[in-house]
Amino acid sequence: MSSLRRQLWQQTWPMAIGVLSLLGFQLVDSAFIARLGTQPLAAQSFTFPLSFLIIGVQVGLGIAIAALISRTLGAGDTARARRLGSLVLVGGSALMALLMLLMWAAQTPIFTLLGADAPTRDLIRAYWGPQLVANWLGAVLYFGYSLFRAHGDTRLPGKLMVLTSLLNLGLDPLLIFGVGDWSGWGLPGAAWATALAFAIGIWQLVARLRAHDWLARHGLRDELRASAVPFMAIAGPAMISQLMPPLSAMLATSIVAKLGETAVAAWGLASRLETLSLMVVLALTMSLPPWLGRCYGAGDWPRIDALMRLAARTAVIWQLGLGCIMALAAPWVAVALSGNPEIRDELATLIRWLLPSYSLLGLCMLVVSASNALGWPVRAMLLSFMRLFVCYLPCLAVGAWLSGIFGVAWGAALGNVLAGGLAWSIFRRSLTQRMAVNGET
Repeated sequence: MSSLRRQLWQQTWPMAIGVLSLLGFQLVDSAFIARLGTQPLAAQSFTFPLSFLIIGVQVGLGIAIAALISRTLGAGDTARARRLGSLVLVGGSALMALLMLLMWAAQTPIFTLLGADAPTRDLIRAYWGPQLVANWLGAVLYFGYSLFRAHGDTRLPGKLMVLTSLLNLGLDPLLIFGVGDWSGWGLPGAAWATALAFAIGIWQLVARLRAHDWLARHGLRDELRASAVPFMAIAGPAMISQLMPPLSAMLATSIVAKLGETAVAAWGLASRLETLSLMVVLALTMSLPPWLGRCYGAGDWPRIDALMRLAARTAVIWQLGLGCIMALAAPWVAVALSGNPEIRDELATLIRWLLPSYSLLGLCMLVVSASNALGWPVRAMLLSFMRLFVCYLPCLAVGAWLSGIFGVAWGAALGNVLAGGLAWSIFRRSLTQRMAVNGET
């Protein structure tokens, strides 16, 4: 077990540092925008659900990339793994470009449905174009990360996440607030800072890819015909699973929007803080599936069982400890993130309730990620649906109806706890049955 723990640590810590830096700059990004005023921060917060939707598509494709290539490598077929690497990088980038165009064309009806008024939509329009460019560059970069992770290299993605985060942090104040006589670009400056940072990251990634024999130029057409169905069998349910959170975020934002602009701004900051606080879980969902995929390809189910127990223990202990500390420090964290007293009070309330509940949310995220890697993509999709639409949103809506922002906080927390407990019990039952079939229990 100590050897397994050491291997898990070696695979996860580079991604944890990378995720921390990436999510940290997003939180600081929102903190900079908060200095522009409540309305710009609310405008950015309205874009989060669509940004999460875009990220959901890219993560779904990335899950399929890592799962299929790692299984192929586990079976010893490196030539096919090279062909798959080339196909997913080109095809994924083209698909994401099409999605960005659709997001731009449909922005007005979507943001209107989310509850943004006309002045806020004007702010969003100036920001949304460069943000879509940044999202596309980020997706291309993520596909490159997935290729490295599938080959067991988590160090380079972690390093590039740190690099792009530092670049973004340096560019943010310059492009948002300007320097000297130049007053900067305001809210759109935050998006351009991210786009420039991601572009530099892609340049570095391409340079590193040239040093590896992981891509192929020949046999791609035949491979496309042979692999399209198995790839979509993973990517389809995985994308649906990943699209559920942004859909849920849209519905949650529309619920919170009824409580006022200040509540939306506080909810947006809490959403950024959520992803930052889940950095270890997110790192595990990136580093663990390729490892599980290689074990799956080799038929090593006892190792899969040991890995999942260790990862679940790590996630719950880390998140619960961090959540309790953040709950105690909620007033000071809120002051650091916002200069508006009303936003600070509502944000502190959200932090106190939500952060401890992420221990069970993280467990659910691990189960969904592992299920995709282990050949259960439909089950992963159903677990995501259960978490969001059976547990999370109903509890949040009832809480908001009963007691405003305080109800939103405890309702969302209760939904997270219910989802994590149910997901883990279902996963353990499925894994036990599979090992019994193989005679390994």
